Formats: sequence, structure tokens, C-alpha cells
Amino acid sequence: MPELTAEAPPTGQPEESMPAMSFLEHLEELRHRIIYSIIAVAAGFFACWGYAERIYTIIQKPLIEVLKRHSLPEKLVFLSPTEPFNLYLKIGLMAGVFVASPFVLYQVWMFISPGLYRTEKRYVLPFMGATVFLFSAGGLFGYKLVYPAALDFLIGYGSQFQPMITVNEYTDLFLTVILGLGVVFELPILVFFLSLMSVISAGWMWRNVRYSILVIFIIAAILTPTTDILNMCVFAAPMVALYLVSIGIAWLVHPKQRRARQARKAQ
Repeated sequence: MPELTAEAPPTGQPEESMPAMSFLEHLEELRHRIIYSIIAVAAGFFACWGYAERIYTIIQKPLIEVLKRHSLPEKLVFLSPTEPFNLYLKIGLMAGVFVASPFVLYQVWMFISPGLYRTEKRYVLPFMGATVFLFSAGGLFGYKLVYPAALDFLIGYGSQFQPMITVNEYTDLFLTVILGLGVVFELPILVFFLSLMSVISAGWMWRNVRYSILVIFIIAAILTPTTDILNMCVFAAPMVALYLVSIGIAWLVHPKQRRARQARKAQ
């Protein structure tokens, strides 16, 4: 496993010494961060368990509105006596992940930060704020726009049949769409770190923009619950916009560009 290192700081700044970590030390550090994250998620689960029923009311709201619009029964069904209990367990766990996400993201930062210089570690607060914001924005985008449109298309397409939607199937679909979009919206954060460590550059991203758009549409086709082109484009459009924004981020934070800007200021 390669050591976590970063390129030398821009010209004119003193070079900082960073203690190298062995492979076993990396594993030990990773183990600690995972344990802390699991404890935080467990605490979030117990905090959210009592609100699982209220949370599910919010989750099923898009479906209820679509069923009402199509004059269909506004009730979901379950096929096993244990399904409602297991469902609330799942919802409590997912809500716990959301509640604990700032702490979990901080653990991610603490694992990455030994490979950064002191001047780069100042990004911790922007990293935390941007990560939570982008994930929430992706989930909200799915909840308000993508998911209701997909449900309306699917239920309207099968209007000649009587729907029998189970609570488990609906919740799994909901989580796939909402969490999938939340993760997709983290693309600028991923590009930020890859550029900071000189893995990719803005030029490389621009040269491969055609292939990237192809991959984006493949991901959109996998995530979208429908097979129509319109919904796939609704998924793909913000992803393409985020990719273009990420090119700008890569240009700003890449060490080569930072050194060039530093040199221009020194002239």
C-alpha cells in the first residue's frame, strides 16, 4: 500500500516534514477510524429509533401523493408480520447514519490528513461543510424532483393494474435513489482530493470529458428506476454539471497550478 504523501508545497513556502507511516500503522489507524465511526452510527441509531415511524411518514409522502393523483388506494402492504419491525430497524439505522455523518466524515478526514501538508489541512472545515451540503443537496434533489417524477411515470404506466406495493420494496427503491444521488453529488469532493494529491488534473479531466459523460449516463441508467430517456437525462444533467464544476476545482487545487500562481505573485 503506498504511503499517503503529497507533492512539495508551492515555491517560496518552507517544506514541511511529515512522518511516514508504515503499512501496519495505516491499518491500525484505519481500524481506529472505523471503530469510532461504528460507535457513532450506533449512537445515532438509538437516538433515531423512536422517530422511525415519523421518518417513514416523510419517506412515503412522494408515493402517497402520486397514488392520490391517480385515484388509487393510499396504503402500502406488507407480506410478513416481521416486515414493519424490520423496516423501522432499517429506517432507524439509515437515519442514524445521517445523524452521525459529520462525525464519520471527520474520521475520514483524520485518516487522510497525515498525507497532507499543514497548509492543506486548513481545508478541514470547507471539506466538512461541502461534503454534508452536497450529500444533502443530492438527496433533496432526488426527493423533490427525481423520485416523484419516476413514481408518477411508473404508476401511471401501469394504471390498468391494481398496485400492491410492499413497504420493503418501496423503501429499498427510495433508499437506492436518494442515497445514490447523495453519493453522486460528492463528485467535487472526490476530485478535490485526487487533484490535491496530483492523481488527476483539470487538463486530464477536460481531455476525457466525452468518456466521462458516457460513464455518467451509464451510472444514471443504473440509478434511475425507470427505463425512459427523460428520467435518465434528469439524473445525468446535474452529474454533468458537477463534473464541469469539478474541472474548475481541480484547476484551483492542483499543486502544479498553485505553484504557477505563486510564481506569478512573486514576480
